[in-house]
Amino acid sequence: MIKRRGFTLIELLVVIAIIAILLAILMPALRKVKEQAKMVGCLANLKQWNLIYAMYLQENNGKFFSGLTNSGLYWWLPRLEDRLESYKQNDLWFCPKTTSTYRDEFGTLNNKFSIFTAWGIFTRSNGGIAQLNPDGVAGSYGLNSYLLDPQPNAPATFENGIQVANFFRTPQVRGAGNIPLMSEALRFDLWPQDTEAPATDELAAWSANHMGRTCINRHNGFENVSFCDFSARKVGLKELWTLKWHKRYNTGGIYTLAGGVQASDWPDWIRRFKDY
Repeated sequence: MIKRRGFTLIELLVVIAIIAILLAILMPALRKVKEQAKMVGCLANLKQWNLIYAMYLQENNGKFFSGLTNSGLYWWLPRLEDRLESYKQNDLWFCPKTTSTYRDEFGTLNNKFSIFTAWGIFTRSNGGIAQLNPDGVAGSYGLNSYLLDPQPNAPATFENGIQVANFFRTPQVRGAGNIPLMSEALRFDLWPQDTEAPATDELAAWSANHMGRTCINRHNGFENVSFCDFSARKVGLKELWTLKWHKRYNTGGIYTLAGGVQASDWPDWIRRFKDY
């Protein structure tokens, strides 16, 4: 009869130590793969939105959304079909890294402000817009609102004093590949200007200006942006200042290399990322 020999305590400890070392080596790589998967999922959302916008333009003679007349022309969301407007029915509203919402369904602030927070939930009651989908709206992307097509009775100027004459009014414009259509954001409508700085506190972008509300570090120095040629790609955070947000936007402004930006011009959290 052959006597079987088991592992000794030392041999078991050696095996456990080897497994621990392998896990230590593999975990950073696995985290990187997981992050890349979420970024790809986010980019896929924007590509689907591109198809939605392209179909809308085709059905409306090339004209883009106009905001609601009774809301200062800012609320473009009700122009979508109900199934697309509703955050409950349309998962495309959320970047995979977004984990919570800014408000609950009753309009109460949930005190979870961060770059991973959605800008909803707004309903007919707390949003004050009767035309909103009954489910409410929420999301983690924002529309470049200089693409909106203001109605004839619209005011001469909009957010930040930008004149209606500087609106593109449609994504079907020259240079469309450098004109943002939709980007990751902490607001559903965006009105960036080239002189606006990023948020001083990386996680407090809620209180920032419009550029600050789209310059959010969800993907390690990058974010996803779709463009008016219906492409979508990752964009460096500082690269946002080089995009053509409206007709008179200066793509060589003070926060670009062309405009002479210095490292000291940036808040600490964004300083380490590439300049453009």
